[in-house]
Amino acid sequence: MKLLMPLAVCLVLFAFNGPRLVKTKITDEITVRLPHNFRPMDELDLTQRYPSVRQPLAAFTNEEREVDFSVNLSATRWPDTNLELAGKFFRAGIYNLFDGVDMIDEGIHEINGRSFIYFEFESRVKGDVRDLSLREPVLKYTYIQYLVEPGRTLVFSFHCPRRLRGEWQPTAHAIMNSIKIK
Repeated sequence: MKLLMPLAVCLVLFAFNGPRLVKTKITDEITVRLPHNFRPMDELDLTQRYPSVRQPLAAFTNEEREVDFSVNLSATRWPDTNLELAGKFFRAGIYNLFDGVDMIDEGIHEINGRSFIYFEFESRVKGDVRDLSLREPVLKYTYIQYLVEPGRTLVFSFHCPRRLRGEWQPTAHAIMNSIKIK
């Protein structure tokens, strides 16, 4: 399995025919390659997508505001880097957030010398039958990675509507495989 992952990454990168990716500085120590037409989210986007006291370190969206990438500093801090235990914790959290989860892939892999816990899935949140504008379920495709380090956990997440998964899944993989941490 460990030998297949680098091969799969190479195939995705060589077969990748999505939008042109450009190096984007998240912080002084974090860079990632994002589609050239992604823009930082404005205050309205942040308020709608991240209704929390803790805003992400960075959040970007495409021109249609349907496809998002963000980097967060998790409130969960691990005393060590027990990735298997942390992965079980994060997996349980994912299943608790949604009404339905179809896990596509999950595990631990290395990117640019760092070990990341990753989950790739489709999710469903039921609609509200009492609200005409919210009756339909919300169906999403998500690729999320966690970098667990002593004292901090960085969360990298990519989201788009499930109907766009086929178009954006290769881009999500390319983005996640481009993360560099100094």
